[in-house]
Amino acid sequence: MQKNFTKEDYRKYVEQISPKSKVLRNVVRAFIIGGLICIVGQFITNLLTALGLKKDELSSITTIIMIFLGAILTGLNIYDELGRYAGAGSIVPITGFANSIVSPAMEFKSEGYVTGVGAKMFVIAGPVIVYGVAASVVVGILYYLIK
Repeated sequence: MQKNFTKEDYRKYVEQISPKSKVLRNVVRAFIIGGLICIVGQFITNLLTALGLKKDELSSITTIIMIFLGAILTGLNIYDELGRYAGAGSIVPITGFANSIVSPAMEFKSEGYVTGVGAKMFVIAGPVIVYGVAASVVVGILYYLIK
């Protein structure tokens, strides 16, 4: 191996040893798995509609069930395997949110319920929640000022 690489030599070297990206395969997998997760959510919604639930209750109950399924599948190490296969297709739906909360909690459970599970549960999802709430406050204030 040379000691004095030019920028062009280094670029060629990196291209040579870097694994080739499988973008099309990854996009198709993400689309299929993300779509299947959404189909499950739609099936739950249709089932609840058939049971006679009102429209305003449907979205809340469907969301709760999907988060529960995501958490259970994470606890059984099924969701992590799904994530390795599907990539972004598994993190975009609401089940990915459940996975982002349960995974760190499981990882640190050996440190105890307070300093492990409680402290680490929102490591990944915490910033999303904080900035989501902050953004909604800003949008609410702007909406109030405009109206």
